[in-house]
Amino acid sequence: MLKKKMIAKKLILRYGADILASSGMQMEGTLIQHGSVSVLAHSIGVAYLCLMIAGFFHLRVDRRSMVRGALLHDYFLYDWHERDASHRLHGFRHPKRALQNAQRDFTLNENEQNIIRRHMFPLTPIPPKTREGAIVCAADKICALLETLSIPYGKDSQ
Repeated sequence: MLKKKMIAKKLILRYGADILASSGMQMEGTLIQHGSVSVLAHSIGVAYLCLMIAGFFHLRVDRRSMVRGALLHDYFLYDWHERDASHRLHGFRHPKRALQNAQRDFTLNENEQNIIRRHMFPLTPIPPKTREGAIVCAADKICALLETLSIPYGKDSQ
């Protein structure tokens, strides 16, 4: 299991180095997502869990697109906990904002764009159209639940 964790971390760094080094992702490190977990840590956790799910089930996926989409799925770049009219219905609206920001800051393929735009299914009515998108969607929900309940998972646990 330790070997799989190390491989997953290396793949996240390989495919997401430019994203992780960006000023937007550094900003995510200062914004809280769930519980006491930053948006940056959440996004890395989702990317990590996606790789673990794909590996566990021996799924043929575009790992690069999946990791990049997972890292950018919550790239909305604001504190959604602040009372502000623009943050209303955050769960429904943030995928569009995240995609706009990601397209501004990075070159994204169609799969990565779809992953970001559709990761909140079923809150957004159209599901992801790829296997990678479905994995990100599921991993996001799992990570959010564990983070909200302060339950450590794969990337943090020993």
